[in-house]
Amino acid sequence: MSNNSIGRRFVITIFGESHGKCVGVVVDGCPPRLPLKEEDIQKELDKRKPSKEFYSTTRIEEDKVNILSGVFNGYTTGAPICMVVWNKEVQSDVYEEFKWKPRPGHADYPASIKYKGYHDYRGGGIFSSRITVGFVAAGAIAKKLLKQVGVEVLAHVVEIGGVKIKTQPTVDEIREKVYSNPLRCVDFEAAKKMEKVILEAKKEGDSVGGIVEAIAINIPVGVGAPIFGSLDADLAKFLFCIPAVKGVEFGAGFKAARMRGSENNDQYVVRDGKVITLTNNAGGVLGGLSTGMPLIVRVAFKPPSSIPKKQRTVNLKTMTNTEIEVKGRYDVCFIPRAVPIVEAVVANVLVDHLLLLGTIK
Repeated sequence: MSNNSIGRRFVITIFGESHGKCVGVVVDGCPPRLPLKEEDIQKELDKRKPSKEFYSTTRIEEDKVNILSGVFNGYTTGAPICMVVWNKEVQSDVYEEFKWKPRPGHADYPASIKYKGYHDYRGGGIFSSRITVGFVAAGAIAKKLLKQVGVEVLAHVVEIGGVKIKTQPTVDEIREKVYSNPLRCVDFEAAKKMEKVILEAKKEGDSVGGIVEAIAINIPVGVGAPIFGSLDADLAKFLFCIPAVKGVEFGAGFKAARMRGSENNDQYVVRDGKVITLTNNAGGVLGGLSTGMPLIVRVAFKPPSSIPKKQRTVNLKTMTNTEIEVKGRYDVCFIPRAVPIVEAVVANVLVDHLLLLGTIK
């Protein structure tokens, strides 16, 4: 298995670069007979596209998807599904400076050393968040497969620039309200404060990060496998493949380290003939296995690294200290765009596990 592929039964292979001809994905392992058309994929990709809001990049790609293989007469065939999106709004001139001057916060320097200067440095190349087009395209297929067995994945913004939502929304609230405002935050009052923080960062030539929470419901009990087939371990690995992710936590997460066992333990009861827990500090996973409770995972993103503020760097050609001012088209905050990406990643991992179990056939 190459470093550009992930999954065991639902295998996703990413290809393309930010300023190359295209980006795309090959999905291998999707069962036949699944109704699928380009509109299904496009619907999810449109959620990932930059908005026209002040905090979003001005690089507005059409992101029109083409399915090249694996679908015939409106149904999947069981063969690998290749999907491609062509890059059209490319402006590469500003990146010539970065060939020798690595941008702080980006992978420019380690990539230059690893690939001996032959990497595609335009727009970050393979390290760009542009590659998540493939994550979302594959996730669109995964969501359709999950729907067949009643599993649903939802995500929403819970924090931007230190501003947090006040109360935990219900699944119904997330489903109904998450795309009703540009920040993809169900708490509208918090969303207004988030917008103010983003605007302040933009005026100062800076950027802000945040946290996206994903919730998956109706997962059967026992999905996952010890030791290295753990459900939360697989989720964490794929989530960390999203550029700019710096933290992943399940349930109570890091708060569990400050709790006592009596507080953290999710106690069992029987209700309506079903075993449930009174709390969900485990986030729906124990011992690497799903508990039947909602899967809850939060993903922390660092601020966008490309900012117009003058910063210190080095010239790798002359090995001297210098400064850099990053020019181009960048996000002040990309957290709202991360919502469908996180959803897609969680869906991809769940499908992989449910195919392994034979729950999805």
